[in-house]
Amino acid sequence: MTKVLVTLLASSALCASLPLRAQAELDVVSLKSAIERSVESDYPNLDALYKDIHAHPEIAFQEEKTAAKLAAEMRALGFEVTEHVGKTGLVAIYKNGDGPTVMVRTELDALPMEEKTGLPYASRDKTIWQGRETFMAHSCGHDIHMASWVGAAKTLTGLNEQWHGTLMFIAQPAEETVSGAKAMLADGLFTRFPKPNFGFALHDGAFAYGTVRYTVGIRSSNADGLYIKFRGRGGHGAVPQATIDPVMMAARFVVDVQSVISREKDPTEFGVVSIGAIHGGTAANIIPDDVVLVGTIRTFKPEVRAKMLAGIERTAKAVATMSNGPEPEIKITEGTKAVINDPGVVGTAETVLKAAFGDKFEPSPPVTASEDYSEFINAGVPSMFFNIGVYEPERVAAAREGDGSQLPGNHSPLFAPVPKPTIETGVEAMTLAVLSVFDQPARGK
Repeated sequence: MTKVLVTLLASSALCASLPLRAQAELDVVSLKSAIERSVESDYPNLDALYKDIHAHPEIAFQEEKTAAKLAAEMRALGFEVTEHVGKTGLVAIYKNGDGPTVMVRTELDALPMEEKTGLPYASRDKTIWQGRETFMAHSCGHDIHMASWVGAAKTLTGLNEQWHGTLMFIAQPAEETVSGAKAMLADGLFTRFPKPNFGFALHDGAFAYGTVRYTVGIRSSNADGLYIKFRGRGGHGAVPQATIDPVMMAARFVVDVQSVISREKDPTEFGVVSIGAIHGGTAANIIPDDVVLVGTIRTFKPEVRAKMLAGIERTAKAVATMSNGPEPEIKITEGTKAVINDPGVVGTAETVLKAAFGDKFEPSPPVTASEDYSEFINAGVPSMFFNIGVYEPERVAAAREGDGSQLPGNHSPLFAPVPKPTIETGVEAMTLAVLSVFDQPARGK
């Protein structure tokens, strides 16, 4: 019996176990039970897919093998799949009569870092990144997202008598470099394919599995890159009066720029400037000609961002003036905008997810990390971006009570989600969220 035939038979059995929706409200209890049964029966396949992807990660715009694995999974479910959208992305379409188009996004890429979890399926793969060999690891949890994405696709196709419309499942490259969403849009994502009426995405995090967190409005931060080159006049370290010291400028700037945060920005508004690297000099007794700083700027609101960017530039120029140096070279590179969840989409999904998860479906404040799913929202797709937990509730409780245990977060080399309950939650929450909007009036065209 082929894999496709098995899938079709399973889909028929799943639909037969549920009452037809017609125009009635979702029977959340029956749906959740049916989804749980579907995920449980298919979990060995999802677990194998997750561990394979985890053990063999690929970084931004190199995700050829990862995308091919997902493409094969989606074709087996009856999706029409187009590969190489935005270089390594893919788009999977499943049409099921008239109705809205609902987009579900996952990411494909991993991070250029070494995993140190000690898991039997830990990654030891390497690649070349920025001219150097590096390990790769799914330390941000995108492998969990991919497994949940495939699981939700299977469950939704199995429930195809419960909804009408079009599923648009996209697998996006290069989220870690906040460039993959733009690449897919530039490659005609919303012109070659239907423009979605609604969109969903999830992310995992260091809290209890079985828990789903959501936010109305701002969900993540704006991100801007900072580059400053302080120019001086090099010379002997023993004769500093004959030099203009760019190391001193850089050191003063790192401290003084924080006054923009503490004294110019409203203390009730979020804003961060972090300097991640300083490059300058070759020897202990040589004052260099120039020093370069690179960093990141994070904000939630446009007006806060504008104030901070102006303050950063003014501080850099003032530091150079204080040292009688030439004006510094300043480059502020826009990365991505904040994710803004649509109140209507969240409100519709909230009713269903609250009924399904009870007090484990909980509101949370915005996160300070950034996410380029905002590109799809800004292109006109009303969306909900939510989070799922990855760790044992007992371990989370112990860490909260201060027993000294660690909860490694995303991007830690020790980040190690518990796969089964995390993926199950991802599939159930995403499936129910998608079902919640299929009866809603189409928007965003």
